[in-house]
Amino acid sequence: MADRHSRAMPDPHRVVIIGGGFGGLRCAQALARAPVAVTVIDRRNFHLFQPLLYQVATGALSPANIAAPLRSVLKRQRNARVLLGEAVAIDARVRAVRLRDGADVPYDTLVVATGSRHHYFGHQEWEAFAPGLKTIEDATAMRRRIFLAFEHAERTGDVAERAALLTFVVVGGGPTGVELAGALAEIARHTMAHEFRAIDPAAARIILVEAGDRVLAPYDPILSGKAVQALTRIGVTVRTSTQVIAVRDDGVDVTSAGATETIPARTVLWGAGVMASPLGRIVAESIAAETDRSGRVMVEPDCSVAGHPEIFIVGDLANFSHDGGKPLPGVAQVAMQQGDHVARLIRSRLDGRQLPPFRYRDLGNMATIGKHLAVAEMGSLRLSGWLAWLAWLFIHVLKLVRFESRVLVLVQWAWYYVSWNRSARLITGDEGSKADSGGKIADSA
Repeated sequence: MADRHSRAMPDPHRVVIIGGGFGGLRCAQALARAPVAVTVIDRRNFHLFQPLLYQVATGALSPANIAAPLRSVLKRQRNARVLLGEAVAIDARVRAVRLRDGADVPYDTLVVATGSRHHYFGHQEWEAFAPGLKTIEDATAMRRRIFLAFEHAERTGDVAERAALLTFVVVGGGPTGVELAGALAEIARHTMAHEFRAIDPAAARIILVEAGDRVLAPYDPILSGKAVQALTRIGVTVRTSTQVIAVRDDGVDVTSAGATETIPARTVLWGAGVMASPLGRIVAESIAAETDRSGRVMVEPDCSVAGHPEIFIVGDLANFSHDGGKPLPGVAQVAMQQGDHVARLIRSRLDGRQLPPFRYRDLGNMATIGKHLAVAEMGSLRLSGWLAWLAWLFIHVLKLVRFESRVLVLVQWAWYYVSWNRSARLITGDEGSKADSGGKIADSA
């Protein structure tokens, strides 16, 4: 009797989520009590808190502080499983996801949340000289590049080469660029103080280059101005209305007001743009969906794809233009809210109910520039300085997935606060890495 009854039980609705980032993980967790079988597919075995990647790149935190194993995060969710694999194709006709190893994962509902990658505006060759910041590998390569620059400057006896090694160009005046530039200034003026004998790290030049007329363009103009003031105060040169036209291993060419200039620099860091991950175009081609110039898939008001109500795109991979006509920004809060919405919609459909279209609730923007220096806007509230910095600190700590990570990050930040020391200043990786600063070092020895 028990066997006949178990055979008569219908199979649960299969929800396959590609991507364990903010949108994908939030969707999976929001389905914890739903009568569904959730499968999370990711080519990494961890969830990464990308807003703090720049702190790994600048030696303030270790990779494990901002990453959490997906299996650990979902281990108590009985209706969820994790598959380590890379999705390379979608067969909407039979409703299956093809993995790189040839395995097929069937679905009833598919959620694609694979995020974005660096965008070099048609100059992908620049990536070898100007690394971006999207993965842990990016962060550790950038960290290597930054700290090797000081090491190579200590050894060279060539004055021009030393100046180039101690010049850091950050391309892009968004939150990533602003936070990187601020962290570099603190490294040069505080963290590295008194550690070298042949150079003065405080003599390093940090140049922030932004093509637009102001940094932090989505923010209130007053906050953008305060950010520039704070950056200038700690030694960052901010150059707006300045476009990068070439990147090489020995520097960058920029143009401003019709004039072209070469900035000799051995370290160039990229924070100027992103585009959708390659899976976006693969999905779009397989179901004849539209994409925008950045490769984002155009979605319906409920985050589904036109003609395929069983396929949802969330986060950086989606072009959601139904809330005022302008695409939503590629930030964590958008991805998380869309992940929540899709989970509610799946539950509603299973219950035979309808759900209103997705509506984004803007919770505000924050960027930190340095100790006690930050800007924040939350609704009509505008903050800068100490209060904004505290708000940024506690909100980012609370958003970390694991309690253990929150404690460890708070401890490391507290130590940095009293000592200026960045305990994760490790130079790792291959000596021949393309991200290494400097070319030939004129060793004065």
